[in-house]
Amino acid sequence: MRILVLLALTVAAHAAPLDPILLWPDKAPGALGEADHDKPTITPFLPPTEKATGAAIVICPGGGYGGLAPHEGAGYAEYLSEHGIACFVLKYRLGSKGYRHPIMLGDAARAVRLVRSRAAEWKLDHARIGIMGSSAGGHLTTTLLTHFDAGKANDTDPIERQSSRPDVGIVCYGVITLGEFTHQGSKKNLLGENPDPALVELLSNEKQVTKDTPPCFVWSTGEDKGVPVENSLQFVTALRKAGVAFDFHVYERGPHGIGLSQGKNGIPADDVHPWAKDLLFWLKLRSFVR
Repeated sequence: MRILVLLALTVAAHAAPLDPILLWPDKAPGALGEADHDKPTITPFLPPTEKATGAAIVICPGGGYGGLAPHEGAGYAEYLSEHGIACFVLKYRLGSKGYRHPIMLGDAARAVRLVRSRAAEWKLDHARIGIMGSSAGGHLTTTLLTHFDAGKANDTDPIERQSSRPDVGIVCYGVITLGEFTHQGSKKNLLGENPDPALVELLSNEKQVTKDTPPCFVWSTGEDKGVPVENSLQFVTALRKAGVAFDFHVYERGPHGIGLSQGKNGIPADDVHPWAKDLLFWLKLRSFVR
């Protein structure tokens, strides 16, 4: 079993992922085929029983809506599960495979509903379920944070009766706007060529924040050339105007996609980038970690 030196400099095993769970037991709505990439899933990483806090986070890896970066999925899940959080890495459908909005939003919403519907089984608090995403996964995260719903109370599918509203959001160097400062590749994969301006407005998530948007932890770096910090600046400005609680960090150094940076970007292999420690501090205030 692989060993990770934790922040506390104790030695512990990574949480082993469980088998992926299909978001829909039968064919997913809007599926274009029967290949693996047509079947959205969540992969659970459950914390050791003695560390479990009852909180959960659905993790949306980045990749420009064209791929899914493992270090922004399983990498985060291994780290957070060691701090007591049950993590569920979302494999959502991608623009590179022919999918467009609202398929990705539907997958993220279904993931939160599914985790909430099985809270008793996984010993989770259904009111402490968050969502986290990096880069384009940050766009998907902020899309759900601003486009959630309460569920359909009379639906024959018990999962669909659950709310898709996350209780917190974590946005790592996220694509948020589809305007001047967007990442063009992500926008194209999400909406295709020449999208309807109304749809661009709707999915520029800094324009969709309301007082009901969940509390957020948002961070970026000043050196990010792929997704400029203006994405985060615009989003937290909107959170501030709406009266939504947030924690915001801009780190001077670091390229796009830095993740936990273990062994990279000047971070020792047995440590993590400071954002991860700041996140734990914030999650403690939110009762997600002890």
